Amino acid sequence: MKEVPVYDTEGNKKGDVQLKDYYFGCEPNIPVMHLEVRRQLAAARSGTAATKPRGMVRGGGSKPWRQKGTGRARAGSIRSPLWRGGGTIHGPQPRDFSFKVNRKVRKLALRSALSTRAEEDLVMVLEDFSLSEPRTKMAAAVFEALGIDDYVLLVLADEDDNLVKSVRNLPFVEVTWVRQLNTYDVLANDRVIFTRSSLEKLQEGVEDEGRT
Repeated sequence: MKEVPVYDTEGNKKGDVQLKDYYFGCEPNIPVMHLEVRRQLAAARSGTAATKPRGMVRGGGSKPWRQKGTGRARAGSIRSPLWRGGGTIHGPQPRDFSFKVNRKVRKLALRSALSTRAEEDLVMVLEDFSLSEPRTKMAAAVFEALGIDDYVLLVLADEDDNLVKSVRNLPFVEVTWVRQLNTYDVLANDRVIFTRSSLEKLQEGVEDEGRT
């Protein structure tokens, strides 16, 4: 098991905490992480792009001119895809881009992502803190004291409206909760910061570090 320091909101070290191998010491599986990131990005697509085939374009009910004798090409409708204002051939239609990935695979991807960040010493633990009112300036002072100058994923144990409102105007901070922790967010940010309680909540029940 790997040990990392625990810091308070002023940047002072307050001891160490263990990162269990189950989440932070497994062998990263890059193909699985790639698959899970693809799944999340696909599920986030709206899939609402749409075009109208000729049957959905209004008008064009009558033949524009007679079949023969005009010297022009035959035409049956002004809503033909060959005409301006006509229908679209094989255009996009609303669809669901999401696909399924087994739960065990998703969990392995998350463990791989966290292990990758831990191996790079990009996992930090912060003492639990809360704010009496939303104050972006106070939240920014905490990250400044920690020497944070890159993009951060802040993982909380429970919802804290004042804290969330305090950091949402900081462009380098993204907030999530243990129950919503996912592979994409871990990999999309340069560093992961757990509060002590969120780390305990993540690691609770992990008794056998070698299990998969």
